[in-house]
Amino acid sequence: MAAHASNDAGRSDAAGASVLLVEDESSIAEPFARALRRNGFQPTIAGTAADALRAGRERMPDVVLLDLSLPDGDGWDVCRELRRQSDVPIIMLTARGTVSDRVVGLELGADDYVVKPFATTEVISRIRALLRRVRSTPGDSAEAHVPELLVLDDVRLDLAARRVWLAGEELALTRKEFDLLARLARDAGRVVTRETLMAEVWDENWFGSTKTLDVHIGGLRRKLGDDPARPRHIHTVRGVGFRFVAAEGTQP
Repeated sequence: MAAHASNDAGRSDAAGASVLLVEDESSIAEPFARALRRNGFQPTIAGTAADALRAGRERMPDVVLLDLSLPDGDGWDVCRELRRQSDVPIIMLTARGTVSDRVVGLELGADDYVVKPFATTEVISRIRALLRRVRSTPGDSAEAHVPELLVLDDVRLDLAARRVWLAGEELALTRKEFDLLARLARDAGRVVTRETLMAEVWDENWFGSTKTLDVHIGGLRRKLGDDPARPRHIHTVRGVGFRFVAAEGTQP
């Protein structure tokens, strides 16, 4: 991991946020934990999958930094279990840098993916970006004037409770999947550009590939029962973005 001097700028974003650092290599975990403390975070180190799951339940961290290679299990299994427990933001830290590895992690519910070796300042910036998204309130965004309940064809969204039903059956969406669907549903019938979705659902300072948007759209389509070749709900406007399509007269 590249060493970088601490940057005081933006410390207020941390606001004492707790970070669960799941990393079995002390040569990485301990210096990084010190850097997190210098930047206003409260880190806890877990060196095994079992410790990570226990800390996730007991400490309820604000964000998780998760290594994939652990001595007693796979980080993907830890991610899957953490996601069952909560919507805590998860950033995967790993030496596995293939596209397929990134896709698997994102589909399991991870919010970001950082390949080793990484710069401490970059990861801390990503943590702050995630926390800004999670801590934003409806009053700070365009959602302030949107009804809490949207009924679009056979899809019903409760924006306040963050719940979605398809034909009366509740869907289990990840946080990002819900945010994407809610953003598209608020402008049902209109095209929402890729740039807008990345800026509003991820962050305007997103560092990663926009491939993550396609991965999450694919996950949403599967859960909505959309055929990618002939989608019913989420349509692709090639080179521009995506549009949520609902039957006439069902928009709020």
